[in-house]
Amino acid sequence: MKITRATFDECMFPCYTPLDLLLVKGKGAVLTDSEGRTYLDLTAGIAVNSLGHCPKLLNKVLKKQSRTLIHCSNIFANKYTLTLAKTLQEKTPFERFFFVNSGAEANEAALKLARRYAFDKYGAEKADIISFSHSFHGRTFFTVTVGGQDKYSDGFGPKPGAVIHVPFNDIEALKQVLSDKTCAIIAEPVQGEGGIIPAEPGFLAQVKELAHSVNALLIFDEVQTGNARTGKLYAWEHSGVQPDILTTAKGLGGGLPIGAVMTSAEIASHFGPGTHGSTFGGNPLICAAATEILKEISSDKFLSKVNERAELLTAELNKIADKSPLIAKVRGLGLLQGLVLAEEYAGKAGEIQRFLVNYGVLCLTAGGSVLRIAPPLNIKKSQLRQACAKIAEGLEDYSRIHQI
Repeated sequence: MKITRATFDECMFPCYTPLDLLLVKGKGAVLTDSEGRTYLDLTAGIAVNSLGHCPKLLNKVLKKQSRTLIHCSNIFANKYTLTLAKTLQEKTPFERFFFVNSGAEANEAALKLARRYAFDKYGAEKADIISFSHSFHGRTFFTVTVGGQDKYSDGFGPKPGAVIHVPFNDIEALKQVLSDKTCAIIAEPVQGEGGIIPAEPGFLAQVKELAHSVNALLIFDEVQTGNARTGKLYAWEHSGVQPDILTTAKGLGGGLPIGAVMTSAEIASHFGPGTHGSTFGGNPLICAAATEILKEISSDKFLSKVNERAELLTAELNKIADKSPLIAKVRGLGLLQGLVLAEEYAGKAGEIQRFLVNYGVLCLTAGGSVLRIAPPLNIKKSQLRQACAKIAEGLEDYSRIHQI
């Protein structure tokens, strides 16, 4: 059986439009395609591969755990899921944990929990969820409706109700819609898919104060910003604003599917037996791997190196922005950075992303006008410099060819 990029069009749902290459191998921050071409990877599987591709740590634990216990369902307790929960308990201020398979599932669970908490304590009328424009919280129908981008939720029939959107970083707009019916406010500390937009100083603290003024819960979606991506284990630590519920996924598994919901014992108690569940969530194989990933990325030494790389990356990207007419500015936090396109190149991010493949560098987009950079957290500094040099070269050529 011969497999090529064309095979995708022959057998897959057309939800994606993959780049014109077929990946066959990855090691560290380098990917190799079926033609033997190599690429520096600044995508990390969309901020998933914390330690790069096929790290020894992950290979070792998967080999060991696959011989011990792979799956047993949540009908039973198992050592490996509980070890991950206790490790998170030690490394965060949260008390109770629920494991799922993805960020969307984590947010789905968190939103359900917030509504159940409000229902139990204050009654059925307290059900409004406030979210922010250009946010992204997953692809289930509930989470895609809560996410503030109609392009992802339109066309699927009636949407879940009692969901309100306001502009991000606009505290006055939030005040206008806040009411006693509000049960939760959900926010990303840095909006990811919406354009790599960090919360402005003081904004998250004001959001929490407003939420608690009407007995609503504050949910932080750290699916992308969590697990050392921003130089802290979780991005809320930069502001000191601890949410009532935290969701995460992506980098926690280092390439394996896992998500988590974290909260207090009191809030978690409103998910009693039978209120929620997951067949695969928290299975022993994935939890054993996630525990080792978490131990590695949460160490002071590792976080210090993430911050060093982030400083280097930001400096290199700013050099690109200073020289390239395509780039208006750089924004982001830690190793989650965005090259914001100049106004005359708005909407061209996908085209430029594909163009840069020819220079041996892979990056992401965040909306139509931002190139998203999210490399493995342990990428070598030399590789960062090399990748940025390739981006600079590619942008220079693109600018010359597509002068506006």
